[in-house]
Amino acid sequence: MNDKVLVMLSCGTDNPNRATRALFFAVVAQKKGKKVAVFLLDEGVYLAKKGLIQHMRAATGDSADDHLAFLQEWEVPILVCTPCAVTRQIAEADLVRGARLAKGDEMIDLACTSTVLSF
Repeated sequence: MNDKVLVMLSCGTDNPNRATRALFFAVVAQKKGKKVAVFLLDEGVYLAKKGLIQHMRAATGDSADDHLAFLQEWEVPILVCTPCAVTRQIAEADLVRGARLAKGDEMIDLACTSTVLSF
């Protein structure tokens, strides 16, 4: 059984339900003792921009911000696609605590050694 989980998320504030669900499953994996990483690409990069998900909720009522705070507390890597962020004028200084820019080769390396959940 694989103990690594990579959550890949390509939606953000454009689909709050799906984005919140993805963060929720990252939290579940972390609570189960998995080594979790989150890779944000396309519209998902907005989730790592300071202040953008403070009031974002899923249809179930759970908060994306609460899930992100849990992941930050447990120092789960929040990797933000560099070209996706640059295209959207998001700089490293704009990112929430624990998030950093990352390139596709790092995502591929993680994907090749992890169970991948894609949202």
